[in-house]
Amino acid sequence: MNSSLKGVFFIALGASCYGVLATFVKYANNDGFGTAGLAFSQYLFGVLLLSIISLVVSKQAKLSTNSNAISKFPKFKLVLFGTTLGLTSSFYYLSIQYVPVSVGIILLMQTIWMGVVLEYVMARHLITKTKVLGAFVAIVGTVFAAQIFEADLNINFTGIGFGLLAALSYTGAMYASNNVSLELPVITRSKYLVYGGFLVVIVFWNVQILEEFNAEVFLKWGIFLGFFGTILPPILFNKGFPEIGTGLGSIIAALEIPVSVFSAYLVLNEEISLLQWLGIVIILCAVLLINWRKLFKTHKKQESD
Repeated sequence: MNSSLKGVFFIALGASCYGVLATFVKYANNDGFGTAGLAFSQYLFGVLLLSIISLVVSKQAKLSTNSNAISKFPKFKLVLFGTTLGLTSSFYYLSIQYVPVSVGIILLMQTIWMGVVLEYVMARHLITKTKVLGAFVAIVGTVFAAQIFEADLNINFTGIGFGLLAALSYTGAMYASNNVSLELPVITRSKYLVYGGFLVVIVFWNVQILEEFNAEVFLKWGIFLGFFGTILPPILFNKGFPEIGTGLGSIIAALEIPVSVFSAYLVLNEEISLLQWLGIVIILCAVLLINWRKLFKTHKKQESD
């Protein structure tokens, strides 16, 4: 298997892990487990396992760049930006208590156009008409995928609000993954990001954790959610993106949307209308449009090598 194919495989697998997460959180909710206990268990397992892995590989880990490129307080920055991970999980899990998972993932993926806005604020020269058009197409797709045109739709503004807050946090998390303290090893970066997420989950849910957390929720759901939500995806993405580039990687990562929708259909028996599938296809086209230039440059570079 060549390096490009490996990169596609790693990112597709990482996106699939994220995709099934909400379905099983909602399944656990339906089984009587509270969201606070689930979120805390997920991050507790992530912290424990990443800390152990970090101890094992610490002697072999090296800085990926020279000393001149090392930023100030890299670990503190990772913990700080890692809070966006915990906020994303908390807001997202709250959102799917009020709206179907298939709608929740669409709300979360508003990070597509939010990322364009963030890029405009951080580096205006990177914004193109194509990206602006792609962001608009993503919004149009959302209108279809969120069932706005369904005659019997009962809009839950609480669920929509939590979903958009999750998207806002997820945008910050994606920014951190691609820009913060890149000189540190992958495991170290993942560990401190999860530390930040763990801290904010404790603050966010506070006393509810004491009421809902126990050994049963940790063993039955915490290990599963932690493995697929805080361990595998960041490691797989960090392995995959360097192999195929951000453009193609972002397109493959959008696989999270259909995986989430399809898993909700299989596990939770959520009905998916043709309009929703149309909206999902439009959103995927928006992702392709926004990253088209990066994808073209990567393909052209590979041809010249």
